[in-house]
Amino acid sequence: MSSPPRTLKIGLVGFGNFAQFLAKTMLKHGHTLTATSRTDYSDLCLQLGILFFRIPVSFLEANNDVIVFCTSILSLSDVIKAMPLNVLKKPTLFVDVLSVNQHPRDLLLQELPEDSDVLCTHPMFGPESGKNGWKDLAFVFDRVRIQNEALCSSFLQIFAGEGCRMVEMSCEEHDELAAQSQFLAHTIGRILAETRTESTSINTRGFETLLHLKENTLRDSFDLYKGLFMHNKFAARELEKLEVALQKVKQKLLEGTNEEPNIGLANH
Repeated sequence: MSSPPRTLKIGLVGFGNFAQFLAKTMLKHGHTLTATSRTDYSDLCLQLGILFFRIPVSFLEANNDVIVFCTSILSLSDVIKAMPLNVLKKPTLFVDVLSVNQHPRDLLLQELPEDSDVLCTHPMFGPESGKNGWKDLAFVFDRVRIQNEALCSSFLQIFAGEGCRMVEMSCEEHDELAAQSQFLAHTIGRILAETRTESTSINTRGFETLLHLKENTLRDSFDLYKGLFMHNKFAARELEKLEVALQKVKQKLLEGTNEEPNIGLANH
């Protein structure tokens, strides 16, 4: 019989919108939170009942059970390498919540003490899609290196307790599927933004779906999109497949015609 979830002291590295979004639910579950970030969130943390540390060494000395990296994909390497991990007082569970998994896995295994546990995760939702609750929303995770099962289970229970659909899969499988879904969706949304696609007076439902995709995509920074490309080895393949598919569609349109319409696509 598994032991019941315990109250945890959870440290958040990076306290932007997504970390704030997660923090509110973690607090609801009775956990104690600390935070550190390059931006000073002292006042906001004070309002929420979270202890904020400007200095990373003080944060690491705060005796956290779990440390969650909520940084951008592009900044994760610099953030981890700048942390004086030698001051940790006890074995700690390190978690990432990035939109790629292999990149943080490799960094954490390389930089962390061997007695620290590693859990790679990706909540497949955010402040907008999860604003009315997390029930049935997917939470992907990989127990990369877990020695303290009880601690890991207590952390995962935050998401299971909110009704998330808990999906355990390897970091590599996650990244391959995420390239085929999340990265592709972001790419289409960015393309629509570049073509300045706007609402018309005769929108179809399909077109409304495309506009919604564009709007959702632009809520995220270009750095996120760039991180999805640079640190997911499957993303370049999906981009190439999209380019090839576009050329195939163009060729089918032109089959049996003697003239090439001016549709603004370059031949390759």
